[in-house]
Amino acid sequence: MGIKKCAMENLAMNSFWKNRRVLITGHTGFKGSWLVQLLNQWGAEVFGYALKPDTQPALFIEANLSKFCHHTIANVQDVTRLQKLVHSAQPEVVFHLAAQPLVLHSYKEPLDTWKTNVLGTANLLESLRQIKHLCVAIIVTTDKVYENRKWYYAYRETDKLGGYDPYSSSKAAMELAVSSWRNSFLSIPVSKVRLASARAGNVIGGGDWSKDRIVPDMVRHLVAEKLIPVRNPNAIRPWQHVLEPLAGYLRLAEWVYNSDHLKLQGAFNFGPDIESCRSVKDLVEEGLKHWSGQWDKRALEVSPHEAELLKLSTDKVHSLIKWTPRWNFEKAVWKTFEWYYRYHQGESAIELMQKQINDYQTR
Repeated sequence: MGIKKCAMENLAMNSFWKNRRVLITGHTGFKGSWLVQLLNQWGAEVFGYALKPDTQPALFIEANLSKFCHHTIANVQDVTRLQKLVHSAQPEVVFHLAAQPLVLHSYKEPLDTWKTNVLGTANLLESLRQIKHLCVAIIVTTDKVYENRKWYYAYRETDKLGGYDPYSSSKAAMELAVSSWRNSFLSIPVSKVRLASARAGNVIGGGDWSKDRIVPDMVRHLVAEKLIPVRNPNAIRPWQHVLEPLAGYLRLAEWVYNSDHLKLQGAFNFGPDIESCRSVKDLVEEGLKHWSGQWDKRALEVSPHEAELLKLSTDKVHSLIKWTPRWNFEKAVWKTFEWYYRYHQGESAIELMQKQINDYQTR
């Protein structure tokens, strides 16, 4: 069967997700919360499996998103609990977002990072073996799965996997687990499960309150009217608004569901256009155009290793599923800081999310 074209040009009119049973691991996190709201808007029946939110505040709680899904608090390291949920939910689409997502935290807790990211993923893949109906699973990893060679060209899906720090290496290992389970247990026609992995660039957007991330750190200091410390100001990253990769994951899931073409059951990069690959300094200064403040331009203490240069090639998603980013660097930063500023002025988290979703859909 060839690759079928999916009607997803206008997200607001997409009916694929109506009454679709969708499992999201990590639904209480930053990206997971936005994904719950998107799928709720489109009428999907959402099952969530995640730990309690670990930030204060937390977008999932502020937006009261538990009322929009079947909400389960549990650890992906608990394979018995995870298998029970998969059995009861019988999902048609799975988005695996559950992870330990922070580079610096992985230096403090390397074993837990590997247990969550690698063993947790293997637990999910093993749970999917019981599914007898057609099911698509999108396993979300990161742009940091590549062996960083400090070169200027954008990394492609065929480039060598690697990882200097425990976070990056554990995410690369996730990709190996996906490939192993696909080849060993979940290949067509042995299984009805179709696997693809998604490698997203650096995601920004309203509602992220994680530690040791540049935008949440900026917002905390702006609220306190303090000088903003900036780690690695010259590091270049593929910045994108959170709605960009989520729209990509959703689009990829629909295409994979509608086609058994093997080209769709692989790894896909989701990143911004090349002009949006900017330095941390550029991000800080662009953000300060929308919320007045100052940042510390002095050299900071030496921090654990992080890649200095990272870009993604998105030729594959352009070619195979016709996905392209909608918001450039300036608009992504504007929408991010607009969300935080209005939230701190007292506006509702869920209403701010919906306004930006509507704006993105009508782009």
